[in-house]
Amino acid sequence: MTFGRGREDDDVVFLARGDAEDAEKYCVNLKTGETGKVAARVFIKILCDLRVAARIFDFAILLQEVVDFWYNGGGLYFTTRFGELFMKNFRYCNPMEIVFGKDQIATLPELIPADLTVMITYGGGSIKKNGVYEQVMKALAGRKVVEFGGIEPNPRYETLMNAVAEVKRNNVGFLLAVGGGSVLDGTKFIAAAARFEGADPWDILEKGAAVQDAVPLATVITLPATGSESNPLAVISRESTRQKLAFSSPKVFPKFAIIDPETNFSLPMPQVSNGIVDTFVHVSEQYMTYPQNAPLQDGMAESIYRVLVEEGPKAIKDPKNYDVRANLCWAATWGLNLWIAQGVVEDWTSHGIGHEITAFTGTDHAKTLALVLPAVWKHQRREKGEKLVQFGQRVFGLTETDREKMIDRVIERTKAFFREVGIDASKKAYGVTEEVCQKIAEVFTQRQAKLGEHGAIGPKEVAEILALCD
Repeated sequence: MTFGRGREDDDVVFLARGDAEDAEKYCVNLKTGETGKVAARVFIKILCDLRVAARIFDFAILLQEVVDFWYNGGGLYFTTRFGELFMKNFRYCNPMEIVFGKDQIATLPELIPADLTVMITYGGGSIKKNGVYEQVMKALAGRKVVEFGGIEPNPRYETLMNAVAEVKRNNVGFLLAVGGGSVLDGTKFIAAAARFEGADPWDILEKGAAVQDAVPLATVITLPATGSESNPLAVISRESTRQKLAFSSPKVFPKFAIIDPETNFSLPMPQVSNGIVDTFVHVSEQYMTYPQNAPLQDGMAESIYRVLVEEGPKAIKDPKNYDVRANLCWAATWGLNLWIAQGVVEDWTSHGIGHEITAFTGTDHAKTLALVLPAVWKHQRREKGEKLVQFGQRVFGLTETDREKMIDRVIERTKAFFREVGIDASKKAYGVTEEVCQKIAEVFTQRQAKLGEHGAIGPKEVAEILALCD
């Protein structure tokens, strides 16, 4: 799918959010290099001259008034790229199949070619205790099947390379990940690494080496959390270097995903809690930036949020409620099938910092997100204010009229929700010491990495966000 306007707007004028004294630094015409008030006037002229639609002209008049207010001593000033007034151009393709509902593991013979050797990958062995392994093996009876277990909750490169060796030794033609998102992420890397022609498959993650081919894969997903069953993304850790990095390639899209909510019934409660929070933050990283005239994406994201807020606590109280589990499974898939990310700017700051916390402390991924997300919102309250207010009104039903008080209430209500589903996040509980915080900031310095929807969150800001964590 290709969607968008046949014009390029992002190089016209850049105006960042800022107070009056920030004008010379942030208000820049990218074509002329002019700064400050001149650039702001050019921006208004562009809008008024184009008169693309009546509402754009009306916005230009409104913005002219705001500019006059700003330069006459007014405070906070709304500014943006011209292109950010509209939904961005995008291309979207999701070629995988979802097989959802009770007893669907039995459909595996219809989905995997009969002549291929299948490798089943899994984690610590819980699938052999809850009946899932038995269902899979029964469905694949008569097929050539090999197994690889022991994939960690944060899948490790060292472990996965052992699986790659087994894939090559057994001439495996299809990979079936049976478990949660970590097992599937690890299996995506196995699929890519097994056919990687370079010297070191770690280059896929560290250097962005292209994935030219991959072993076909699919999943029986048993933990709703990551949405990995419906996207081409994976996150892998390397113990020897304390790195946790991500990669993406259309070559590792699962061919299909079987989602049977009944496989969730036996999950340990901490995993249920992690899954709910992980999905919540996935949605947040795609939604919580600034308004971009994308009401469909916003509405879809807000619907996922509401399902999590309503159904999450029920899953804690009534773990074997099929309808609740089904809703959470589907919410997790939609949380990161990338539909709500189309045409909008994203901000994966919480994940970027959270991955480093996991790398240094071993803390569960979702717990790091519950720790970091509220701190990001505190730190970026000016940049994200409009969406935080919108979120508070539409998801939590808050009616506070004062903007700053509303933002405070949204942050506190979000932390209360995390506690309600079983995660009470704190630096002390997770071993996030001052030394760890310093090391994380150093990582961002070494990588020269910038996070945030405006690319304005660097090492200094990461340190400030960590200081704001509870």
